[in-house]
Formats: sequence, C-alpha cells, structure tokens
Amino acid sequence: MSSNIIHDADGSPSRIVLKEPTGSTAEVLFQGGQVVSWKNERREELLFRSNKTLWKPPKAIRGGIPISFPQFGSFGSLERHGFARNRVWSLDDSPSPLPAANSHSTVDLILKSTEEDLKTWPHRFELRLRISLGAGKLTLIPRVRNIDNKPFSFTFSLRNYLSVSDISEVRVEGLETLDYFDNLQQGERYTEQADAITFDSETDRVYLSSPTKIAIIDHEKKRTYVLQKEGMADAVVWNPWDKKSKSLPDLGDEDYKKMLCVDSAAVETPIILKPSEEWKGRQELSTVSSSYCSGQLDPRKVLYGLT
Repeated sequence: MSSNIIHDADGSPSRIVLKEPTGSTAEVLFQGGQVVSWKNERREELLFRSNKTLWKPPKAIRGGIPISFPQFGSFGSLERHGFARNRVWSLDDSPSPLPAANSHSTVDLILKSTEEDLKTWPHRFELRLRISLGAGKLTLIPRVRNIDNKPFSFTFSLRNYLSVSDISEVRVEGLETLDYFDNLQQGERYTEQADAITFDSETDRVYLSSPTKIAIIDHEKKRTYVLQKEGMADAVVWNPWDKKSKSLPDLGDEDYKKMLCVDSAAVETPIILKPSEEWKGRQELSTVSSSYCSGQLDPRKVLYGLT
C-alpha cells in the first residue's frame, strides 16, 4: 500500500495519490479535501470530472467527491454547500481514535475553523476526513468535532459524481417508496412511486431516511456501483440534464449524459453537537460486475444480501 504527496511548483502540497496492489488508484486534493479521481485495477475512471472544469481555487472542481459543510445546498443562510470545499485542508497527524485501516492505502486530512470562517459561521470546529483505498472500494470517513463552548448544528453531504455510460441507461435501486424533497418544485415533499429511479429529464431530489445501501446500475457498462453509508440518513440524486448543463460554465453541454450524482447526506434533520461532542459518518463506494438486463444481477442481492 502506498501514498504519494504531489507538490506544486512553489513547493506547497497540492494532492495525494493513493495506490493499492491490484492497480487501483485515488487522487485527493488538499484544496477542499476533495477526491477527484478513483480508478479501478483496469485503470478505468469511476468518478466523473468535467473536461470544462475551471480550476480556479478556492472554487471546487466540478466532479469527484466534493464535501458540503456546514451547509448542504441552500438549506441555510451560508454560501451554497458551505465553505469546507473552498478551503485548503492539512494532513491530520493525530487521526485517532479511528482504528487503523489495515491493508488499505489511507490518508487523513483535517480542516479547522479560521477567524475568517467565524465571521460567517461563529462556531469552532474540527472536520476530519479519512480516505481509504482498497481492492474494489473507496471509503470516506468524515468526523466533525465541536471545540467551541456552545452547541452548534450543521448539514452535510458527500457528493458522489459517478461516471456512467449513458444516463438514460442507468437506474437507481433502493430509494423506492421513500419521501423526497424536490428541489425543482421549491422543495415540495413527494413520495417516490416508481419501482426504480430512471432518468429522462433534470432531477434534483433529497430522499429522506434512506437505506444504508443503494445500488446504481449501469446497463451499458454492465457495472453496478454500490453505495453504503452510515450516519447520513438522506440521499441526494442529481442530474442537470441538457438545459441546466448549458447554463453551468464548468460543465460541458453533453456532460450530463456521462454522470450521475448520488450523495450521502444529512439534510432533513441537522446534526447537533454539544461542546466536545463528535459526529462520525462513513461511506463506502464499491463496484460489482453485472448484467441486469439478462437477469444475472438481482438488485435485492446487492441491496439486502439475499441469496
């Protein structure tokens, strides 16, 4: 297992590359603590990243896994998706009390509140993130500690930009029958009626009290992403479709066809921390080969472990 820190021309650290023996890799930026690449042992990129990405720090890159903290989206008074994705993180020298990530290539990052942050969000915090790369899976463990003398609350998400073959050939299993906020309808609450989520137009929904396991099935690539999460009760599903894509300067007009965002999130019920308390979440992304159309993949097996 190995990790390698890459430095900019001025000598400052810019990113970390994780590698593991089967050949899979992950790349993490210090800017935003953002995973921007995850490749499998065949060197196939599993995360979407726009070719039109405007690399202009502190703005987050369009793609990978950006972090929303202390606010998801517009659910609050801060800038959209909060400020954590726009800050430069540091290596965490004391990541305990997490257990050692045996047989994984791992990096621990930390973001601490600054005096500038306190002007807009007056709460002292430490946000830690462990990124671990294993054979066929990528694990992120975020932790937030209240180091202030008063309670605070926050919302949070890990936005997973997944690379897909064709959005019209993708279906999401595990969110059926759930209530959701539809951000295209002023956040109105609805109940999912479909057997699975498929895509033929812009989608921007927060699914509430979602299960710990969600399957994203890509028929054309015969590949299924399995998203497992803890500590983040909600799941966000987003695809901008054609009209919205054309309005985003850092997204190509046709990029919507090759991406789907499925987030691990805590949105409906903010997380409340008293002084010295810590919240911990966990997300594991993995892939399994599948041929759903021919019946070789039963989504119930993926979601519920049924045999």
